[in-house]
Order: sequence, then structure tokens, then C-alpha cells
Amino acid sequence: MRLNLVTLLASLAPLAAASPLGSLGLASWDVEGFAKDNPIGPTKGGKGGATVTVTTPAEFSAAVKGDEPKVVLVKGELNFPARPKIGSNKSVIGVGNTARITGKGLDVFNVTNVIIRNLKISYIVDNDCITIRNSTRVWVDHNEFTSDITQGPDAFDGQVDIIRGSDYITVSWNYFHDHWKSSLVGNDPSFRDIDFGHLHITYHHNFWKNMGTRGPAGRFGHQHVYNNLYVDFHYQAIHSRSDNQVLVEGNVFRGDTREALSTYGLVIPDDSPNTCTCGDEELDGYANLGARNDWGPAGVNITQVGNFKKAPYKFKLTPLLLVEPVVRLGAGVGKI
Repeated sequence: MRLNLVTLLASLAPLAAASPLGSLGLASWDVEGFAKDNPIGPTKGGKGGATVTVTTPAEFSAAVKGDEPKVVLVKGELNFPARPKIGSNKSVIGVGNTARITGKGLDVFNVTNVIIRNLKISYIVDNDCITIRNSTRVWVDHNEFTSDITQGPDAFDGQVDIIRGSDYITVSWNYFHDHWKSSLVGNDPSFRDIDFGHLHITYHHNFWKNMGTRGPAGRFGHQHVYNNLYVDFHYQAIHSRSDNQVLVEGNVFRGDTREALSTYGLVIPDDSPNTCTCGDEELDGYANLGARNDWGPAGVNITQVGNFKKAPYKFKLTPLLLVEPVVRLGAGVGKI
């Protein structure tokens, strides 16, 4: 018998309040995917280093510098006048549900072994909330990203953009909402020599709501996209182009979502109308489907099947029927 969603939510809510959903066997609560299993080693962030609590932009910027292991706990609202650069071997973790970042976002450039968790990053004008560039082993987990979708695609940039040969990254349990262009992997079709063979990214148990495009959109890499919830992802959710490969399994699409998955190389005008009203032509990407997805009313356009048929690591796949209630309960800040 098919269980009613309201019944499922009611039955799971007390358990989620008592302990993390990961302990219930419904999903992984720890680092999973490419940030854990890769040739370099698991992402541990600042484990083993000193712990420092910061409450101002200046304290934050000072704490995240350098390569020594450190756990940086963030309290209160920090309005950054400039983008801080997070050094290697850092865990940046919000305290409870108090940590808010506005003004300028965060840069993860030319580093390795970074964890960013439990932060609300919002209204970053003319730049990304988080930009990961030429960096490896990064875990972006249990954050919230938002802006204002009504201002169009170019008032704000990306929420989590991963570029310039970055590798072995997991984006999990985040709440992305009310934003146009969410997560771009590989930011330029001319960067094949830089990006090809890199950009191994895992996206799992993220909640996207009232979005425009890029959930994610990838070039030249490999993205494993599983157990995500998409509600009103209006134009184009998962887009694989320029010889990119995606493995898509166990995702759920609801509401006003035009296209759940496409490998057609055209960058639709809704994504970048400032460049061409007809859209930008690129090479097609590739897609493979693993565990069954629930596409809802959304369209699917797979022009090429790729060779990324199975994730090269073990992972916990939430049963499809439970993806929506589990992600709604578990994604976002204040849940770790």
C-alpha cells in the first residue's frame, strides 16, 4: 500500500528530532561520495586542529588563513566587505542555526581538505555564495543558500560554483531556494584542457525549491546526482553539456519543473539571456540513469548515453518513496 506523504512526515519527524536521520539507516549523515572516496584520501577538514569561535568578519578571515588544521565555529551574522579565502585543512561550521553570511561570499581557491557546514549564505550580489576553484576534497554540507529569483538571472551569480580543475567534492543536504542559477561545474566551454579528467562531484540529498537553472549544470566532468528533491525548478535542473557525464539516480521532481535532465548542449536562454536570446550552442553531454527517478511532470532529454554507469564508491541510497520526506526533514541549517 502506498503511504501518504503526510503520514510519512508525521512518523519520521519525532525520530529526526531525537537523532540524525543518518542514524535511522535512511541516508548517510557523514561525508559520502567523491569527497570521501578518492585517490588522495577522505576529506577531514580541520580535524585534529585547534577550535576557534568567530563572531566578526575580521575574526573569520584571520581564522581561516593558512594551511594548519583548524575548526572554525561561526556565530551570528557576518557581513563580509570582501571575500575571505579559506585555507587548506579547515572546517568552517555554523553554531546551531545562528550563522549568517551576507555581503560577499566565500572563496575556496587552490587548496585541499575543506569542510563548510551549517551556514546560511544569502544575497551575494554579482558573485557566487561559494566559489571552489582549483581545489580538491571539499565537503559543502547542510547549508542554506538563497537570494531573490524575481530579480532575474544576472542580479546574483551562482550558489555553489565548482571550476578550474577542482576535484573530489561532495555537495550534500543543502537547502537551495529562491535563486536563478544554482550550481555550475566548469565555467567556460573553452577550458577543456583545464577541466577534462577532473570535476568529480557528488550531489546528494539536496533540496532545491523555486529555482531557475543549474541543479547542477556541468562541463567536462563527472557528477553523481542522487536522492535530491527538486520542487519548482522552473526551467532546467540537471544539464550535462560539453562532453560532461552525469549519473542520475533516485531523485524526485515536483511542481513547476520544465526539464529535469538534459544532455543537449544548448545553454537555454533562460540560463544566460544576456549572452544570446537564442541560447548558446555547445557540444552535447552524456547521462546514465541508475536507480529509478521520479520525474514528476518534468521532461527528460537524453541525447547521448555515457560510460559513467556506476559510482566508484559505496553510498547509502534512500528508497525513492522516502526521498521527499527525508530531504525535507534533513536538508539545511540547524540539522547537524
